[in-house]
This record gives sequence, C-alpha cells and structure tokens, in this order.
Amino acid sequence: MERRSFLVGASALTLAGSLSERSFAQGAGAPEKAKVTLGVGGKPLLYYLPLTIAERRGFFKEEGLDVEINDFGGGAKSLQALIGGSVDVVTGAYEHTIRMQAKGQEIQAVCELGRFPAIVIAVKTEKAGEIKTIADLKGRKVGVTAPGSSTAITMQYALVKAGLRPNDVAFIGVGGGAGAVAAMQKGEIDAISHLDPVIAKLEGDGAIKVLIDTRTESGTKELFGGSNPAAVVYLKKDFIAANPNTTQRLVNAHVKALKWLASATPEQVADTVPGEYHLGDKTLYLRAVKNSLESYSRTGIIPKEGQESVLDMLRKLDPELASAKIDLAATFTDRFVKQASA
Repeated sequence: MERRSFLVGASALTLAGSLSERSFAQGAGAPEKAKVTLGVGGKPLLYYLPLTIAERRGFFKEEGLDVEINDFGGGAKSLQALIGGSVDVVTGAYEHTIRMQAKGQEIQAVCELGRFPAIVIAVKTEKAGEIKTIADLKGRKVGVTAPGSSTAITMQYALVKAGLRPNDVAFIGVGGGAGAVAAMQKGEIDAISHLDPVIAKLEGDGAIKVLIDTRTESGTKELFGGSNPAAVVYLKKDFIAANPNTTQRLVNAHVKALKWLASATPEQVADTVPGEYHLGDKTLYLRAVKNSLESYSRTGIIPKEGQESVLDMLRKLDPELASAKIDLAATFTDRFVKQASA
C-alpha cells in the first residue's frame, strides 16, 4: 500500500513537473481564468482570420483555455460589450484603445493581428460613371459593418482627405457577411467600405468598382501615408493585471495563428475555416485569402509609426481627440508578444 502510494505520488510529481515545464515553455503559468468570453465584430471577415485560425486549429485549447466567442454586428458593438462587462477580451480595431483612453477607459492592446486595415472602399458598378472619386460620394449611402466601426472610420478619413466632412455620407450598417453582399446587390447602398470575403464576392460578381484598397502596403500608404495597424487583441487593463497568465495564453494562441498564416496557402486557410465563410463560392474565397495574406502582422507588435498614424487619423475626425492628451505607450504593451515569441 505504501509502495503504491509512493508510486502514485511520484507519478503525480512527474506529471506536474511535465506540465510545469510545458507551461514555462509557453510563457505562462496556469490561467487564472480558464473560461474566457471573447467579442468580435464580424468573425467571418478576413480582418479577423487569425482569431478563427486560433480557434479552428485548437491553439486556444493547447493553451488550456475554453474561449467562448460572441460575434457582434461590428467592432463598435464588441467594444461596447467589453466596456459593459459581458466579454473579457476583444479582437477589434486598434483605434478603439485610443478612443477609450480619451474617455477615461483604460483599454490596452496586447497583440497586433493586422498590419494593414485591409478595408476596401468601392462604388456600385452602375454608378461608377457618376461616382469617380471619394468626393463624388457626398450625400450618398455607404454600407459599413456598423456605424462607429473601423470600416466607417476609414471611410470618414477618406472623406476628410477628399475635402469633405466625416458625415457627408449616410452610413448604413450592413453587417459582416451575406447581408452586406445583398445590400449592394439590391441597390440599398451606393458604395461600400468593407473587407474580404465580402469585397472579393462583390468583385467576382462585377458588382463594384474599387476606389481605395488598403489590403496591400502600397494601398495603405496611399491613403494613410504609412503603416496603419488594424485588428488587435485588446482587454481592460485591470483584467490584464488580475489575469496575466490568462492574457499571456490568449496572446500565445494568437501568435501561433500568425505564425501558421505566415506559411499557409489559401487552400489550407479555406479548408480550416467553416464552409459558410466561403459565401457560396470557394474559388472567390481563395482569391480573397490570397489578396489578404499580406495584411497580417509578421511580429504581433504594433510599430510606433503605426500608432501615430492611427492617432493622427482620429484627431482629424474627432474634435474631442484633436486636443486630447493621449499616451500612446499606454495603448499597447509588447511584453506578452515578446514572451510568446521567445
């Protein structure tokens, strides 16, 4: 009996040691909160592909996390859920961390997912003859994932650069999937500011003519003058402080997803995501993935010039931010990404 107890105890110690070594190798101890609720605004969009990869490839489970994903109609709604306390973490636009700091809310990004916005502004093909530039959109109806989301903010910035006011168009929330395609096809909107695979589907159908394309580095520089980070993982700073191991494991999973995407083929991506993400046309989805692969972060770290670019954009759009004192260093910490990559 004593020998059996000794062997069981020794086995337990060996197992504990093994788990401890594995946790150390992954850059985190046991998660303080193993069940996590995550908010996202339009999960089928390629803007959020690293999240879907982390989920579908089992990277969250590898990190000992049970992640419940709540998909909202747009990034602004997932931000509201975080502020309201119904989700613990969000994959959403970096710009929200700046906006919330100006409002006295301490939100911090912990991992960059997209280094380019990958947002495309396009007009309905039938109206391309009369809408040739962004300035021609004045008074028109423009579809976005949701008012206040990154697709709307990018559209507003393009309007300001064209000499118009941020609200010189009517913004129509069309969601992040088939509803957005239908809104354009039915003529409910004149133009759209959106993402793949919605854009790829509309392009393939010949339904739109592209005016601005930030899926590439060159297109991003054309609109913003340089780098402009897109999707990130962000949380409340008090959650990070209370749950550093959980935060580290969330970042570990997303970094694994970014590394997987860096060498993945469009076919591998298409086979990994749910079939409904293809919007009924896998060939077009493959084209969309090919167009978007360049946009994902290579390091998970937001460059300083990228942070400054987003702040400059927001200052041009929001009078409250024009004179607000913003500490960009407080909007992003790279310590979790560095640990995940070590």
